[in-house]
Amino acid sequence: MSVRLEVGKIDKAHGVLGDVVVTLLSDRTERLDVGAVLFRDDGFNFTVKKSRPHQHRFIVEFAEIRGREAADAARGTMLFGDPIQDPDTLWVHELIGAHVIDVDGQALGLVESVLENPASDILVLEGDRFIPLTFYVEWRDDGMIVVDLPDGLFDPIDADKP
Repeated sequence: MSVRLEVGKIDKAHGVLGDVVVTLLSDRTERLDVGAVLFRDDGFNFTVKKSRPHQHRFIVEFAEIRGREAADAARGTMLFGDPIQDPDTLWVHELIGAHVIDVDGQALGLVESVLENPASDILVLEGDRFIPLTFYVEWRDDGMIVVDLPDGLFDPIDADKP
C-alpha cells in the first residue's frame, strides 16, 4: 500500500444537495480540482465534481455524496491523498527517519517526527532535539538532510560516547 497524506477534512454539509465544506490542510489547492480523488482512511474514495473557495475553506461537491443526509453523515471525515510528485517540495513522510547533518558533515540525529509551528515546522530528532526547518539547506540524494545551524543551538552527536 502506498503512502497516503492527510490533506483535508469534511467540516459540515452545505445546502441540501450534498455539497460539503472542506478545510484543506495543504497549500496544494489542486487537491480539490475537478476530477481529483481523495480517500477516507478505509480506502473509500471521493471524486471532486466541483469546488470553490469559501471563507478560508472550500465548498466541494463530491460524486459519492448525494443529498443532505449523506453530507451530514460525512461530517468529520478526514481526507487523504496520494503524494504529489514534486522534486522541489519536502514532504513530511519523506523526512521521518532521515538522518540530519550540519553543513560540516557532523551527525545531528534521526528525524522522529515533524512538529507543526506557525513560524516554521520543526524537525524533532531522537533525544528530544529540535531543529526549525528555517535552517534547512539541502536534501541530498543519499537521503540526508543538511542544515546550517547557528552556533550553540546544540552540539553534534558524539559517536564515541555511549
